[in-house]
Amino acid sequence: MTTTDLNTLLVQQKEHLDVLLSLLRQEIAAIASRQPDELESLGQQKVACLESLQQMDQQIAEHPELQEAKQTDNFKQAITEMDQLLASCKQQNEVNRIALEQSQLNLQHFKNELLQLHGKSGLTYDRKGKPAVDHKGKGFKA
Repeated sequence: MTTTDLNTLLVQQKEHLDVLLSLLRQEIAAIASRQPDELESLGQQKVACLESLQQMDQQIAEHPELQEAKQTDNFKQAITEMDQLLASCKQQNEVNRIALEQSQLNLQHFKNELLQLHGKSGLTYDRKGKPAVDHKGKGFKA
């Protein structure tokens, strides 16, 4: 491999980070619009992208001219740009996590409200302390 190959690897790595950030932004839109199928698809795409990033990292780490390249300004600038992109990805991922948790809390609250409306007299709690409706009747008499 040559230094050009290393530069190509760095460009590809940056492209993978751009794709990951794009997927994360699509994910927040899917969370907001409550599209579980879209979230599943995006999750699979994110896993594939992360695997590609990991493979690319390994190739860069094993590159024979890496130590020489680390001394150049172009390499340092590329690494700085990728670090900033990675920080953006981490920040967006955290925003997505919080949004997903809030969405789940809202759904749980909605479920509890429905349970209360559905069976006020039969509302009870399960072993884990979650609200549930007691569907047991008075039983059968012979």
